[in-house]
Amino acid sequence: MKTTEGTLLDGKIRYRQFAAGHRSGFEPVLLAAAVPAKPGESVLEAGTGAGAALLCLAHRVPGLTGLGLEIDPVLTDLATENFKINGLETFSAITADAAHPPDQKFDHILANPPWHGAASTNSPDAIRALAHHAPPGLLSEWLAALTKALKPEGSITLILPAAALSEAATALRAARHGALALFPLWPRAGRPANQIIIAGRKGSKTQDKILPGLILHGEQGLTPAAEAVLRHGAGLAF
Repeated sequence: MKTTEGTLLDGKIRYRQFAAGHRSGFEPVLLAAAVPAKPGESVLEAGTGAGAALLCLAHRVPGLTGLGLEIDPVLTDLATENFKINGLETFSAITADAAHPPDQKFDHILANPPWHGAASTNSPDAIRALAHHAPPGLLSEWLAALTKALKPEGSITLILPAAALSEAATALRAARHGALALFPLWPRAGRPANQIIIAGRKGSKTQDKILPGLILHGEQGLTPAAEAVLRHGAGLAF
């Protein structure tokens, strides 16, 4: 399939993706900014696509080891290529279902799961449909399986539509995650959040919290806070 050569983080990362079908937006950059990883730790991304989130995370936090799970082998190859062209020798991608992660433990897990339900119209593009459409119970299935690949007190971070908040919180609790942190993503000041980032810690008993969130756009385009993340690779205050 034809690919385009582009960049992430205002040119700091080289990034190839398919010319048609599913293309990366703000979501993987914001997701990567929320992961509380430290140098020397290991990260797993479920549904890595072409690797955008892991690329952004590796840029912000040097010295990580990363693995991307991707069910589409063509995207697996593209993610692997993106890691190579950015010199990330400790990052790799494998073709695997997120519901069946590898038998190893990670410090952090991140995911931008499919979110459209059965009532939504499937995209005619097969790759886009696979990335966006979720059968009933998929989020709970993912979280139950991925939790087994997480070290004690390890973090799991998801970016989802705001409408998925209840399902995500319930699934995280069922998988025995505590210290849930909700981070709203406001499209503009005074507008309802369309998307959220929600994170938890495996086995933690720390109280939950709602964080201030991030306003993405102002009158002149991106807000300075959003620009710091989306163009300069800053982390979010988790």
